[in-house]
Order: sequence, then structure tokens, then C-alpha cells
Amino acid sequence: MKNKELKILLSAPRGFCAGVERAIEIVKKSLKKYGAPVYVRHEIVHNKHVVDNLKNLGAIFVEELSEIKDKSRPVIFSAHGVPKAIPIEADSYKMEYIDATCPLVSKVHREAESLHKAGYHIVLIGHNNHPEVIGTMGQLPHGSIDLIQDEFDVETYELDLNKKIAYVTQTTLSVDDTKNIIKALKKKFPLIREPFKEDICYATTNRQSAVKNIAKNCDMFFVLGSRNSSNSVRLVEVAEQSGCPHAELIHSESLIPFEKLQSCKVIGISSGASAPEILVENFINKLKEKFNIKIEEVEIIKEDIVFKVPAKLN
Repeated sequence: MKNKELKILLSAPRGFCAGVERAIEIVKKSLKKYGAPVYVRHEIVHNKHVVDNLKNLGAIFVEELSEIKDKSRPVIFSAHGVPKAIPIEADSYKMEYIDATCPLVSKVHREAESLHKAGYHIVLIGHNNHPEVIGTMGQLPHGSIDLIQDEFDVETYELDLNKKIAYVTQTTLSVDDTKNIIKALKKKFPLIREPFKEDICYATTNRQSAVKNIAKNCDMFFVLGSRNSSNSVRLVEVAEQSGCPHAELIHSESLIPFEKLQSCKVIGISSGASAPEILVENFINKLKEKFNIKIEEVEIIKEDIVFKVPAKLN
């Protein structure tokens, strides 16, 4: 039954951010310069479609450098950043490495280091075991940085009151959730030092604002992205917190809930910062097979940020 009308509010900005574009470009340019294979430590960005494409071009993904059979080949570090020990390990293997860490993640690394040098104990607001959190905590000596995941962690957190304390955050968090954690930290540690400029990246903030802007007008909301993509999962939460009755993540194995869509008049669509636009197009094309679609793109801000690739690849 195709005669049902369905209006799509298409959230903008959505999809690739400058850090993701740069990381993918680094892998492609490395393949061009060094030939295949090049190795990539951890998924370059959290998206199966992107990773599969790069595999087809000759990239081999590993979790640890020790897995790399041919140490004469270059290795690329993912956009999420790596602990300090990883470049040292690469040097010990005499491996050439290219760092694709997002410049906004690198900024948090430098911030944490300079605060540590200035005698501050650091609190990192983030999600346990996320590669970005592992990378940021790995910039500092063990015991000088602690992870806080939520307000409950703040309540139970204990620190010698003679110590100076500062916080930094993972770049892909929910702006609203983070606000509440920061509020709780400031209440408990009135002298806590905050970053000069917010750590949550511009793309995360913009995508969340764009979803907030339309979610309340939607019967359902869909975010295209991977289950292990922090910023994509946050967008689903933001849609629900902003008044949409039902939001879900559409990942590589998702089935489209056509039954539920029968009772919808308006749906919202966005995509995470590591999700290519082709995934949005494919999703809309599948909807077009069942419904008469009307699309309205709702853009709240134009993004024109570009990050340069390392000079040695040009």
C-alpha cells in the first residue's frame, strides 16, 4: 500500500564532520602514497560502511600493533586518538605511523597535559572503554586522571581536598547530560577548573541542536549510524529527550519498522558524524518504495570547517 503520505524532516547538519572527513582522507592518501596494504589501528571511524570501503581499497584493520604481520608497512591511528604508549610502541617496532586523531580530540589531550603539568588532578567526563576515553586517559601518568560517567559517579567520587582539580570531557557526549554532570562537579568542588573552551566538539553540538529543533514535531525519529558510535547513540537519546515519542538507531543490521511507520505522519532523520550520506539516501529510497514521501530539510547552521591532512601525505 503505497498511497500513504509520509513527511520527512531531514535534520541538518548531519553526517560526516571535518574530523571524520580528514581521517578517511588520511587512509586514502596513505594507500595512494605507500600502496596496499596500510594498517589501521582500531576502526578509523565507527561506521561499518566506511570501514568496509577502506578494506576494499587495501586497508587492514587491527586492534593492536602486535597483530601486524609486516612491520615494514605504515600504520594509521584512528580519529579517536591513542594513548601515549602507542606511538612509543610503533617506534620500538621501527614502524612508520600516521596519526589521524581528530584535531579537536588532540586539543583535549593537550589541555589535559598542560593542566597536569600545572599541578591539577584531572577528571574526564566520558564513557568507559570508549577509544577516545582510553586515548585521553593514556596521555597522563596512571592515577593522575579519573573517569566520571554520570552524576552518581560524582556523588561517590573522593579526592584529597588539598589537591587542585580540573575537568575535561569526551568530545562526542550529549551536551545536556554533560551539563548536569558539570553542575554536580561544581557543587562538590567549587574551585574545579573548567576548559577555556568547551570540549564537546562543534559537530556533536550542531547535530544535537538540529535534532532538538525538529524532534518534537516528529512521530518517530531515525538516526543512521553504528551501535558503537557514541555521537550517533547520543542523537537517539536527544530526539527522545526533546519530545519525540519514539527514536531509534538504524545500523547495518537494522530492519525498518514499516508497521510502526503506518501510523506516522511525520518522521525525522539524522545521521551520526561518522555516517556517510549514502546511508541516509538508501534509507529514504527504501521508504519511497512503501510511501509517498515529502522531504523538508531543516538546517540550523552551515558548517564550513575543514581540517588539513598531515603534510607528508600531500
